[in-house]
Amino acid sequence: MAKTTRSLLIEASPDAVWELIGGFDSLPQWLPYIPSSEVTKGGRIRHLANPDGHVIIEQLEVFDNAARTYSYSILQAPFPVTNYLATLQVHEVAGEKNTSLVEWSGKFTPIHNATDEEVIALFNGIFSDGLKAIKAAFLCKNSY
Repeated sequence: MAKTTRSLLIEASPDAVWELIGGFDSLPQWLPYIPSSEVTKGGRIRHLANPDGHVIIEQLEVFDNAARTYSYSILQAPFPVTNYLATLQVHEVAGEKNTSLVEWSGKFTPIHNATDEEVIALFNGIFSDGLKAIKAAFLCKNSY
């Protein structure tokens, strides 16, 4: 099983960051790679579309609003992995009430002759780009 974690400091309070990213259906609000999302099954399944028209279906596994975290699995996606489980979490930074550490981690098993290194690089890119998009959202808010 392969795994990766990416994290980034964001100049915004943990509550503000969680307000932006904490909804399981909020990806289109901050992740440019995902222009649309529709939830079903009481908000536990999200159907995503990417710019290439591929469908990604994910299932919410764990949600903890107080801890500012959720974990989800992939039910269907164009990625060469199985057994995918990812977690998105917003951490407080000690002594910094207006700074957050956002962490996105995942573990997965490569399939279709993909190597651990290839899928780690794929998700490193997705996670890193997502974290940069969160940071950019707050840079735009702070510039007004």
